[in-house]
Amino acid sequence: MDKASIGGVLLAVVGIVAGLLLEGGNLGQIIQPTAAMIVFGGTLGAVLLQFPLTTVIEATQRLAHVFFTPRQESAKLIQTLVAYANKARRSGLVSLDGDLKTIEEPFLRQALTLAVDGSEPAELRKIMSLSMDARAEGEERLPAVFESAGGFSPTIGILGAVLGLIQVMQHLDRIEEVGKGIAVAFVATIYGVGAANLFFLPAAGKLRIRIQEEHRRREMMLEGVISILEGINPRMLEVKLGGFLDEVKAAARKKAA
Repeated sequence: MDKASIGGVLLAVVGIVAGLLLEGGNLGQIIQPTAAMIVFGGTLGAVLLQFPLTTVIEATQRLAHVFFTPRQESAKLIQTLVAYANKARRSGLVSLDGDLKTIEEPFLRQALTLAVDGSEPAELRKIMSLSMDARAEGEERLPAVFESAGGFSPTIGILGAVLGLIQVMQHLDRIEEVGKGIAVAFVATIYGVGAANLFFLPAAGKLRIRIQEEHRRREMMLEGVISILEGINPRMLEVKLGGFLDEVKAAARKKAA
């Protein structure tokens, strides 16, 4: 669970609601199903027009990564690669063929399979780099979905406010209801601006960080497999791959050692 993401959302919502209550308002003033329908329905429609349906669905599925950190134990991965290097050094690279079925990470399994099959280091790097670039290009679209939603929702909110004002202007004969109607009309703007700045844009930023971490992890896998193929000393490999860890993870790993 990502405490920063969950705490950030709760802090933002509580702060805004508390400010509203301190000013003498109440939640009923900002709970308007019609405004929510206009803003979120219009934003979703605009996003679907800009992106393919498969991209929008995948981005929605990846939304869980904003609030829950994927289990990616980089230190454990390094130890696994070092173990493969030791085994390859003792029994030859072909001895790793029996370990391929136990590898859950598809990228690592593919790279190690090519290595066991006799691929040259330069050719292996070229093949897997193309795979990484293609995957990175597709993953880059996922944060863009939420960034687009963050750009559309304030404008859709203004559209909802204008629609509300149109309805208010049609009943100017009841002047006592005009002020109340205008206040309700602007709730759509609150929904649009709030959704963009409190959820869509921050979620896009956090998702981009998650994707960068995954890309860095794949780079570490590729470098590890190529080093094994080149016959690097396992201890040197451990030090080499340790450079992929950030300072916090490196410090934790050193303490554990």
